[in-house]
Amino acid sequence: MYELPLQRKCGANGKGQKLIQRHIWQEYLDVVEGIRKTDLGKSIYEKRKETIERVFADAKEKHSMRYTHMRGLTRVTQWVRLKFAAMNLKKLANWAWKRLCLQAFGKYFWIFEAADGCCAA
Repeated sequence: MYELPLQRKCGANGKGQKLIQRHIWQEYLDVVEGIRKTDLGKSIYEKRKETIERVFADAKEKHSMRYTHMRGLTRVTQWVRLKFAAMNLKKLANWAWKRLCLQAFGKYFWIFEAADGCCAA
């Protein structure tokens, strides 16, 4: 069989075939990468430090996740899931409390606004 002079440099095998491997979801990854480079994608990505990264920072500082206290992948995975479940429950409780306070005391705020005269119909 005839071998091209640059065949070994271009990555072709002995038969002269070049194998290109792509991820099974590469089409979708390309779409996501295209969205990320739009103006909307850039503005959303800027908020990442305030949302996603903040969760991990709180986990490290407030929930002792800077270091693991368990041994083995299974126990560490269970421990991390428990910590994040606790963080989610805490967030849910705060949202519920704020909503309850607004429902309970919201009618009083309307009274003050109406008495002020600026919002009276």
